[in-house]
Amino acid sequence: MDGLIKIGDLAARTGVSVRSVRYYEEQGLLRSRRTPSGHRHYTEDDVERVRFLQDLFAAGLSSRAIREVLPCAEAPNDDNTEESYRVLVRERDQLDRRITELQRARAALDRMAAANRAYLERDRTAPDRECFAPELSRRAVAGALREVGGRPVRDVAGNIA
Repeated sequence: MDGLIKIGDLAARTGVSVRSVRYYEEQGLLRSRRTPSGHRHYTEDDVERVRFLQDLFAAGLSSRAIREVLPCAEAPNDDNTEESYRVLVRERDQLDRRITELQRARAALDRMAAANRAYLERDRTAPDRECFAPELSRRAVAGALREVGGRPVRDVAGNIA
């Protein structure tokens, strides 16, 4: 199997882990040639393919979306180019929604930080106040964080806030 690259060498040349290379193969994004003993080997073209896959992952695409756009990258035609366009627009729209959620979370954190700072700078002779503004009650904070993370927020005792 001259000219073929072992999995560790492919990983080293592309800056990914061996585990990532295996994942790409499991997801149908990369194919290896197997020796009779089952060892994976790759070609020089696979070095570029892994780099391309990394670019797609860095752009925020999931392995499912990458699988959907690969036919266009491998052998473009009108049909797979149109499908690839739809997938890329769908992924961009999902990214836009995530950005909106993150901006909302950032604004909530800014409000909490400002209220916290105001508490620290309070008039020490005034009655004690909460370190968060009233509109940032525990439930409101938990709700904002839940919106962003999609999972329950727990307090220090482990209870759902």
